[in-house]
Amino acid sequence: MNVPDALRYTATHEWVRQETDGTLTVGITDHAQDSLGEIVFVDVPPPGRRVAAGESCAVVESVKAASDIYAPVPGEIVASNTELAGEPGAVNRDPYGAWLFRVRPAPGADLGTLMDAAGYRASIGAA
Repeated sequence: MNVPDALRYTATHEWVRQETDGTLTVGITDHAQDSLGEIVFVDVPPPGRRVAAGESCAVVESVKAASDIYAPVPGEIVASNTELAGEPGAVNRDPYGAWLFRVRPAPGADLGTLMDAAGYRASIGAA
């Protein structure tokens, strides 16, 4: 199972990358895409939408199930990967390249609740 050390992770299987401009790029982990199977539909949130930490803000559907994707922190969506609408399988091929959305964290947002790679590996039994 691919769990890059440079990223942070949520208990609900989102990966989070902090960008140099302070925004956070969010996608689903290799473990999540593997569990879902062939992804056939992705619905991403529109830029400008404000989200609360833990709020469902995107959906990934596979041939097996639909899965909500949650905001890792409170903030504002500043970008969405709308290319996934036409190519949802990109999430299966490259889960860490096929990001879903970017969020600008609200002032005081706590990134300390996110797991490091070792913590995430332990949470999925891949340690």
